[in-house]
Amino acid sequence: MNTRLSQHNAPIYEALQDFKSKRIVPFDVPGHKRGRGNPELTAFLGEKCVGIDVNSMKPLDNLCHPVSVIKDAEELAAEAFGAAHAFFMVNGTTSAVQSMVLTACKRGDKIILPRNVHRSVINALVVCGAEPVYVNPDMDYRLGISLGMKISQVEKAIKENPEAKAILVNNPTYYGICSDLQGIVNLAHEHGMLVLVDEAHGTHFYFGENMPITGMAAGADMAAVSMHKSGGSLTQSSFLLMGPAINVGYARQIVNLTQTTSGSYLLLSSLDLSRRNLALNGKEIFKHVMQLSQYARDEINKIGDYYAYSNELINGDSIYDFDATKLSVHTLDIGLAGIEVYDILRDEYDIQIEFGDIGNILAYVSVGDRERDVERLVSALAEIRRRYKADKAGLITQEYIDPQVITTPQYAFYAEKELLPLRETIGRVCSEFVMCYPPGIPILAPGEKITQEIVEYIEYAKEKDCTIIGPEDVEIARLNVLTEVR
Repeated sequence: MNTRLSQHNAPIYEALQDFKSKRIVPFDVPGHKRGRGNPELTAFLGEKCVGIDVNSMKPLDNLCHPVSVIKDAEELAAEAFGAAHAFFMVNGTTSAVQSMVLTACKRGDKIILPRNVHRSVINALVVCGAEPVYVNPDMDYRLGISLGMKISQVEKAIKENPEAKAILVNNPTYYGICSDLQGIVNLAHEHGMLVLVDEAHGTHFYFGENMPITGMAAGADMAAVSMHKSGGSLTQSSFLLMGPAINVGYARQIVNLTQTTSGSYLLLSSLDLSRRNLALNGKEIFKHVMQLSQYARDEINKIGDYYAYSNELINGDSIYDFDATKLSVHTLDIGLAGIEVYDILRDEYDIQIEFGDIGNILAYVSVGDRERDVERLVSALAEIRRRYKADKAGLITQEYIDPQVITTPQYAFYAEKELLPLRETIGRVCSEFVMCYPPGIPILAPGEKITQEIVEYIEYAKEKDCTIIGPEDVEIARLNVLTEVR
């Protein structure tokens, strides 16, 4: 790294500031030419914003092959996160997750992973042809949520699949649950396997105090970090972190297979500035976030019937640790599905939370939140209980259904298929994804058997007005199934 640089620097941001001062005449792309060609867009976003929506050039470096300011910014990010290397990712954490899988696995390789992964992981298996070995997580049947991977489950998967190339771990899950990451890393490395960590919801672990262990601190080989979720950068911007055992040159080639060659300097500079902010102020920021989350939890639990859960769930195994910044709230005891509370908060109280599922809601508390906003949320939840409380009879409680894997995601996705009415697909093998979004964890993935329980779950989710995505049929009235299974 440039020895003149420290965490107080933001090389990309500084280069853009210097670029703006030179008043260079643009005869390159983008065609809006610093906003002059699109006055309506400029008025909407502001001149400062569109003025730095520029193309790669020597003074600003090139994301595909960084040699100057982006290289410096990557090295500062790696230092801040405790990684051997960091890639700036502008195709979202989806791209970072897929790059991890594609770096670790080729066609026919096995990868051990929990089934409650984000769709981006299984998308990567469709692309590269690797074979998933699923660890079906335990369930908390009261809350209706899937938990982390037990060490014993990982040991069993390794014993039965010693040729597997890698293990992927969620750290944390959407709900805040962490597996024993250090234990899994130790096990994997003993057996010559890489560890890939999906830390889409764990950026703050790297900068806060008394947080669950991070992928890099645990010795994982790669980690995908959604800087835009809890780190303050712009949507779609993330980091891909590398440990010392990974060939960075090869990983760069993998990243460049799918990442745009027209990297947005809006996203790049937001990553650069957000990294600087967290490196310098992260402890103080996330101490405040933790206090806000705990205050909200305490107040929500005083309302009655709601359950805002936290560290008391920790059992040292399937819930090895918990991310106490996550404001996850169980809603079924007021007689409403989480998605119903989600809709009421938005439609009647002008409060937009992160998601509602069958039995829970998640309010994302982070760097930009204020105490008065939390108080407004708590008041709204209290009023919703008073206005809508009902008998919970008839509400489904379980969010996760163990899949029956019949064939690989790649084979199923590309195989011959037919489109059938939902009820007629029972007993057949699905060739597409079905998921509620968020959180984007598949109810069905390509290659899995469609059961009556799954169909009833999909029908229930539709009835509760969950946003279901994935299938070719946008009405989710029909699904594509394999015409034959090899």
